[in-house]
Amino acid sequence: MNTILVTGCAGFIGWKVTEKLLEKKINVIGIDNINDYYDIRLKEWRLNYLKNLNPDNSYFKFYQADICNLQLIKNIFHKNKIDAVINLAARAGVRSSVLDPWAYLDTNVKGTLNLLECCKAFNIKKFVLSSTSSIYSTNKIPFKEDDRTDMPLAPYSATKKSAELLCYSYHYLHGLDISIPRYFTVYGPAGRPDMSIFIFIKNIDNELPITVYGDGTQKRDFSYIDDIAEGTIKCLDYFGYEIFNLGNDNPVELMYVINKIETLLGKKAIINFKPRHPADVYATWANIDKSKNTLKWYPKTSIDDGIQKTVRWYIENKEFVNTLNPATT
Repeated sequence: MNTILVTGCAGFIGWKVTEKLLEKKINVIGIDNINDYYDIRLKEWRLNYLKNLNPDNSYFKFYQADICNLQLIKNIFHKNKIDAVINLAARAGVRSSVLDPWAYLDTNVKGTLNLLECCKAFNIKKFVLSSTSSIYSTNKIPFKEDDRTDMPLAPYSATKKSAELLCYSYHYLHGLDISIPRYFTVYGPAGRPDMSIFIFIKNIDNELPITVYGDGTQKRDFSYIDDIAEGTIKCLDYFGYEIFNLGNDNPVELMYVINKIETLLGKKAIINFKPRHPADVYATWANIDKSKNTLKWYPKTSIDDGIQKTVRWYIENKEFVNTLNPATT
């Protein structure tokens, strides 16, 4: 594949996937609407990082566009020879989706449908859809790809499941080869500022309170961004229609993460405990046997190493990070 279209290329995962594709000398057509779900200056930072990787624009072409605008997206497909699509443009955030479900319906469902229609129209046979561990709801852990996923706890997970179903329809009707990586709590340098690890590092360092929903014993399968990006790129191979868990296969308690950050920063967290949100599950854990066997992928970064790298990035970019607007979720 010579040219990959990556939607959401200024987002957290999209940025890292684009970076790794460019490092492999693969042409990337990047699309992002630069929405204000969180401070756009972080998205601009990531975008400038990508442009600096390719200053002569020989491998990277960027369009500021919304995948919900079908005609605009069609024009981009018409102007470029595209071999595959990686759809990382999405409204993320479980709690936020409860407050504004319409935004999630538009981007996660309508946007995916628009891209599938373009793939059909322009005879692009490979499509990768980013999905989420949130759709596993309250299943028994570790979560497996064939677990029941029709009981989402929030509009976010409901819309991501809907996008998965649309993908199956286009695979069945039009022969698209579709891979769906389901991500488990992705973190790392330049991460989303509404995610827990980003908030914890910034607030602990600035001696500001952090909020913990529940008692802190809830577990997450925190997955480092570079591992996730590599797994996503491996999904570009042809498999038919397949779903793959991409996680660290090592859930840890939230308080373990907080204590690790405290140690690295040499500061004590000020914690405000609040009741668990009804849309939050108690634990996540990825069974990654299928990804190991079929994708030949496995995570390489331990939670300790990943947090250390994330804290180091924060310290190196502390002045910039502390100018960003605080997360609202």
